[in-house]
Amino acid sequence: MFTWTYDAPSGTYKSHFVSEKLREASIAQTVFMRFVETESGYGKRAGETVTIPRASNLTEPTQPRINESTGIPIDKISLSTTSVTVKEFGRGVEFTNILRDLSKVEIPEVHRRALQKQMKLSLDTAAAAAFKVAKVCGIPTGVAELTWDTDGTPSTAAVSNVNFYHLEQIRDYLYGTLFAEPFADGDYIGIFHTKACRGIKQDPKFEEWNKYTNREAKMSGEIGRIEGIRIIETNHSNALSGTKGTGSVLGEGIVFGANAVTMAVAEDPELRMAQPSDFGRKLAIAWYGVLEFGIIWDTANAGEASIVRVTSA
Repeated sequence: MFTWTYDAPSGTYKSHFVSEKLREASIAQTVFMRFVETESGYGKRAGETVTIPRASNLTEPTQPRINESTGIPIDKISLSTTSVTVKEFGRGVEFTNILRDLSKVEIPEVHRRALQKQMKLSLDTAAAAAFKVAKVCGIPTGVAELTWDTDGTPSTAAVSNVNFYHLEQIRDYLYGTLFAEPFADGDYIGIFHTKACRGIKQDPKFEEWNKYTNREAKMSGEIGRIEGIRIIETNHSNALSGTKGTGSVLGEGIVFGANAVTMAVAEDPELRMAQPSDFGRKLAIAWYGVLEFGIIWDTANAGEASIVRVTSA
């Protein structure tokens, strides 16, 4: 055994080597931005608000047959609009020129990557908030019970996590009650918090479902497609909570079809370098964009609503 001895009154002795590799903190998985529809044709110099026209369906007649002597009955299509008003999004960081010059780590690059991560999280949260405006809420009030709330404000507390039964009921409600069109390839999209996904994977029906089609699903932690719903997992708790319901039993989820949420973009989010100040001694980088997200149909009406929010009071 030995002890370190010092041959100078100050300085670094034991550890003075800085690793060539910088380790960076990880962020939550961001998935909502992949499923928003961008308003085509809108951009700079087009005003701050996008007006989105909507047309309701015609009611199916009780009797479509007509007599030779009578005229064809005339129905009316109800037209309405919704709108999305863009806002500025942005955040920045500062550093000094001397820090950049003396540090072994490439300071601007560190800040750039950190800002990109922050931007992804911020926009994902904003997109998720638009989905959560949905009026139709499904609340797991039992292992084999799902309570529906159609005013956008869940009034009942969940007492169970999501399971196979709940997915079956949500799919049938979207397809059979709301007539919602699938998102793509005949499937609805279901984005669920990790806790909700665990509830699905712990259901014995999950193993039975995958026994013959995907026997590796349980081992790999995948869920895949269930009852026409493509399940996607996120651990981004600002977008979807994992502590909802009685005793924080529920992980939130969003299941949706086509025409769910739109995004109006006047200026794409990007990184910008500020002009140096104080004779070049102070530097800054920021991310900035002009955009906003909005739900297409904020109703619970059949033929219009296409989002079910799995949540709790």
